Amino acid sequence: MRILILGGTAFLSAEIARQALDAGHHVTCLARGTVAQPPPGVRWVRADRSAGTEAYGGLDGGWDAVVDVSRDPAHARAALAVLSARTGHWTFVSSCSVYRRHDQPGADEAAALLPPLAPGKEAAPETYGESKSAIEKLVLETAGEKAHIVRAGLIAGPGDGSDRYGYWPARFASGGGPVLVPDILGDPVQVIDVRDLAAWILSAAEGGLAGAFNAVGEVVSFGEYLEVCRELAGAVPGSVLAEAGWLEAQGVQPWSGEDSLPLWLPPEHEGFMARSHAAAVAQGLRLRSWQETLRDTLADELARGFHRTRRAGLRAEREKELLASLRPA
Repeated sequence: MRILILGGTAFLSAEIARQALDAGHHVTCLARGTVAQPPPGVRWVRADRSAGTEAYGGLDGGWDAVVDVSRDPAHARAALAVLSARTGHWTFVSSCSVYRRHDQPGADEAAALLPPLAPGKEAAPETYGESKSAIEKLVLETAGEKAHIVRAGLIAGPGDGSDRYGYWPARFASGGGPVLVPDILGDPVQVIDVRDLAAWILSAAEGGLAGAFNAVGEVVSFGEYLEVCRELAGAVPGSVLAEAGWLEAQGVQPWSGEDSLPLWLPPEHEGFMARSHAAAVAQGLRLRSWQETLRDTLADELARGFHRTRRAGLRAEREKELLASLRPA
């Protein structure tokens, strides 16, 4: 197949490019390459998608498949305008953040979506869900029956730059005394391995799959996940549970960001990591065990170094301060 990836330099898009090359496909990546370069072996067209339709001037001919991971409706609109008519299959990697509600465990693709970001309004982190919803609408209107919309959940595995899933196994492996843990042991954790997601996106393109699907993994409790983190890390540090209300009062953030505790979700997000993947599994999504993903994530964390600047988790000194406040001498 002749495959065009709009991206190809970061995490998921780079993994798709690698797997497509390994499968013998002819792969082109259109990307700026300001932070990283596409995998060796692809044809790299350097372009900045903020240039609109002019960004695609270096692309010629038709494509069996296009994969777009954009979060900016303006970028997606320009790509569709230039490429959709000469593309056999169009994959858009969306997100489960497009859903209007996140408090219903087991919800499937029929759940209501957020309203699309209004035309002309600039995409921003705080409108991520609305931006993805707007792109879904554009893709369906333009690519129609050849459109595959992949509503990904939290993507994990080697190379994850978000630092969320890897924080906990790496924290146990780092030692350094008790580990501060939010008291959410019964809450769900659901991720999809980047390698499994990339493989399904490619097989779906090869088979011409169309429609919108939740691309999420198996659900496991946060408590069970932590136990396996400890086992894999060979950890001896104990853990100290802290109530969510106390953590919030101390300024600790849920989910991600500086001074956060990853995988802890705010209220009314009980279903955010507990969505149904039945439709995708019925269409060929194959999932490795979450324990394997966790093992490989820890190996990647150790190789990159836990004490690097992180995008999620507590700094060591901040964790010690919190533990001292929670358990005064």
